[in-house]
Amino acid sequence: MADRSPAHAGPLPEAKPTHARLQIEITWRSWLRLAGVAAIGWLWLQLWELALIMTVAGLLAVALDPVVGWLERKGLGRSLGTALLLVFATLLVAGLVALGWSSLTEQSALLAQRVSSAWQELTTRVPWLQRAAGMGSSGGTPSMTGAGVHVARSVAHASIVTVLALILTAYLLVDGRRTWAWLRAFVPARHRARFDETAADVRREIFAYVAGNVATSVFATIFVLVALGALKVPGALVLALLAGICDFIPVLGFVLSAAPAVLLAMTVSATTALTVVGLYVGYHLVENYFIAPKVYGGRLKLSDVAVLLAFAAGAQLAGIVGALIALPIAGAYPAVERLWLRPHLPRETVGEHARIEGEGSGSDRPPGGA
Repeated sequence: MADRSPAHAGPLPEAKPTHARLQIEITWRSWLRLAGVAAIGWLWLQLWELALIMTVAGLLAVALDPVVGWLERKGLGRSLGTALLLVFATLLVAGLVALGWSSLTEQSALLAQRVSSAWQELTTRVPWLQRAAGMGSSGGTPSMTGAGVHVARSVAHASIVTVLALILTAYLLVDGRRTWAWLRAFVPARHRARFDETAADVRREIFAYVAGNVATSVFATIFVLVALGALKVPGALVLALLAGICDFIPVLGFVLSAAPAVLLAMTVSATTALTVVGLYVGYHLVENYFIAPKVYGGRLKLSDVAVLLAFAAGAQLAGIVGALIALPIAGAYPAVERLWLRPHLPRETVGEHARIEGEGSGSDRPPGGA
C-alpha cells in the first residue's frame, strides 16, 4: 500500500504573487474644474493690482460714505456731495503742499545731507554697523541705496494706486448702493441676514480704523512740528510730516519716524537728542493709552502680534498699500468668526475668543499704537 502522508507528497505548486492595481479615473468634469482653478490663478496673477485698487477704493468709499450721507441729508444730491467732498480734500492737500513747498524742498535736502553725515559718523565710530549694512571698504552705501530705491518705488506705486482708487471711490460713492444691491443678490436668501450683519460690523471697523488713523496722524504731526521747532532741530516740518505718515503704520511707525529725528537732534547736541527720544516715547504712550482709545471708540481690538502679522503679510503681498489695508481686513475677522464660523469651531474656542475680546475692550486699548 502506497504511503500518502504529506512527507512523501509531491512538491506543492509555487504561489504566484498577486499585484494590487490602483486605477484612478478622472472625469471630464474634474478636468474642467482643474482648468477653472488654473484660469482663476492666472487671472489673479494678471489682475492682482486691479484687485488691490478695488480694495482700496472700497475701503475709502466705506470710510467716506457717512460724510456723503450727511451732505445728502443737508439737501445736496449724492453726486454733488461726493464731488464737493473730493474737491475739498484735493484742494486742502494741494494748498498745504503749496504753502510749505519751499520749506519742504529746503528741509528735505538738509535732512538728506544731515542723515548721511550722521550715518557716516556713526559707522566710523561703530565699525560693525558698516559691515551689517553691507557697505564696502570704500565707504559706499550700496545696500542703503538699494533700500532707498525700493522705498521710492513703493511710494510711487502707492501714489498711483491711491489716485486710481480715488477715481473709483467717486463712482462707488455715487453709485455704491446699486452696486451693493447687485452684489448682495448673489447671496442666498437664507444667508442674507447674516451677510447684512457682517457688512455692518465690517463697515464700523473700517470707519473706526480710517477715522482713528487720520486723527492720530494729525495729532502726531502737530506735536512733532511744535516740539522739534521749539528745540531748533533741523528739518522740523519734514520730520513732522514723516511722523504723521508713519503714524499710519502700526507698531513700527514710531521707530521709523523717531530714528531720523534723533539723528538730526544729535547734530544740535546730545541733550537735544535725549530730549527728542523722551518726547517721542512720551507721545507714543499718550497716543496709545489716551488719544487712540478716544478716537477708535474701543473698536479694532487686535493683539500686537495679530497687528504685526497682518502688517507683514500685507506688506509682503502688496507693499505699502497692502500693509495699510491689512489691518482693517484683519479687524473684520471677529465678526466673521461670530457670524459664520461659530457652528464649525469648538465651543471652547469661541468662548475663549469672546472672553479675550472682552478683556481687550475693558482696557479700550487700540491695536499696537502708532
